[in-house]
Amino acid sequence: MRGARILIIDDEEGIRTTFCAFLAREGYAPLAVPDYPKAMEALAGPPFDLVFADIVLDSYSGVEILKEIKVRGHQCPVVMITGAPEIETAAASLRLGAFDYLAKPIRKELLVRVTKHALQHKALQDEKRIIKAEKEQYRLHLEAIFRSVEDAIVTVDGNERIIQVNEASERICGLQMHEVTGESCDSLKPLCDGKCLGVVKQALKTGRAVREYRIECRHPHRANQEVVVNVSPLRDSTDRQIGAVMIIRDITRLSLLEKELQERNQFHGIIGRNRGMQEIYDLLDNLKDIDTTVLITGPSGTGKELVARAIHFGGARAARPFVVVNCSALAENLLESELFGHIKGAFTGAIKDKTGRFQRADHGTIFLDEIGDISPRIQLKLLRFLENKEFERVGDSTPIKLDVQVITATNQDLKERVAKGEFREDLYYRLKVVEIKLPPLAARRDDISLLVNHYVGVFNQRFGRQISGISPEAENLFMEYPWPGNIRELIHTLEHAFVVCKRPVIELTDLPPEIREHALPEKDFGREAAREKGRIMDALGQAGGNKAKAARILGISRQTIYRKLRDYKNDNRLG
Repeated sequence: MRGARILIIDDEEGIRTTFCAFLAREGYAPLAVPDYPKAMEALAGPPFDLVFADIVLDSYSGVEILKEIKVRGHQCPVVMITGAPEIETAAASLRLGAFDYLAKPIRKELLVRVTKHALQHKALQDEKRIIKAEKEQYRLHLEAIFRSVEDAIVTVDGNERIIQVNEASERICGLQMHEVTGESCDSLKPLCDGKCLGVVKQALKTGRAVREYRIECRHPHRANQEVVVNVSPLRDSTDRQIGAVMIIRDITRLSLLEKELQERNQFHGIIGRNRGMQEIYDLLDNLKDIDTTVLITGPSGTGKELVARAIHFGGARAARPFVVVNCSALAENLLESELFGHIKGAFTGAIKDKTGRFQRADHGTIFLDEIGDISPRIQLKLLRFLENKEFERVGDSTPIKLDVQVITATNQDLKERVAKGEFREDLYYRLKVVEIKLPPLAARRDDISLLVNHYVGVFNQRFGRQISGISPEAENLFMEYPWPGNIRELIHTLEHAFVVCKRPVIELTDLPPEIREHALPEKDFGREAAREKGRIMDALGQAGGNKAKAARILGISRQTIYRKLRDYKNDNRLG
């Protein structure tokens, strides 16, 4: 350690001079002082790497200096020197922490050798202290991480005994460190069904990590708790497996939100592979990041509210309110109060302030169904809100500003109503910034089997049944029936069938009378089939003979077109 700072404490000037000369020639930085006060003054400054202290000084002993050095926490080795060595004095010095003990006269070679040894010892001790401090810092960091992580962390050794658990383990798993440390994993099974412990055993057995394993805990004190488990093997520096660490993340709230959104967010519940429906899906996907007014049109029963929910729950407002208002269900005065609210005394019967649906939908979405039925006064008030995002409660002149997305729907021809002067033209164009036209079920017959299969599953779950589907005869009728009530009528038909059906398959006799009556008797087959053939031939003519395009025009599959044409070719009754 060239440049090492060395303090020499001796009352003999010759000793101080000789030590400084010898040590300086070796490249060290010596400092010599004659007594205890000067030594204390020097020790108060920058630290020394080595101290030589004479045991016998004027009024103090070197042993007292040694004690003071230890009290002050200096990490330098201390070598005691004296002209009258005694075994008891030497032993006492070493017991107090002296590095070595030298007797005068001291030869240069001995001084240099002891100095080197003492400085090497200090270097080793310094390195040990640094490593120890780093380990302690590392341990504290790990403990801080262990405490702060929201996930449960459980470490086990190779014999499946618990090494450590963190605080989150008590909240998620009911594990307390003082109770489970050192216990076998199997002893934890009474707390839950132990599925996560099986994952740990698998990781220990295979030596491979297990990722994102989803478990329903079935913990008696944590109802419906769901977790995601990740397990990784623990290995030592030689890559030998010594245990495993399991991280358990509580996803109960997320799972409940997912289920709630799946129930409420009907975007994925809109059944259909028809090309027209696929185009609507694309439009809905584009709308999820755009905040604009949307007008949904189509016949009754086509799922307009379903589409409105898909827009809301598929976008940035999904966590905010979704408020539905049927505008045809209320008279003008009641509808105005329902939409915009009123203050106490605004009209007869207004005995207290009322919050309107628009205000309830703040930061969310309001869905106004049957918008074509609102009166001119409501039309004007709605237009003003769309333009300024402000409205006034009935009986109040104070404007209220809101952030609400407006989605409307109608089964009427609003453009025709505008032409007749029954609907404001400016409001019409303000509402239909984006228009979604839902096709009737008769125009998407290729989706009927999908819809039937979906709702058979829904009603099986609702009624606790095990119906496999509908018979071929019922399926043919479903494909031929015009479905004036669209999907709503199809759903009600299947629900009726589930109530009366006693077999594993729904037959014609299980359908409502008005549906069964549509089944054609054999004597009428030729006339109806001829009409069907005419429709198909007309579509083929429009499509220039392109069967795929003709199928899209008719709302049926290309395979159905081919099958029908084969039937016509083989059936003499069709000419």
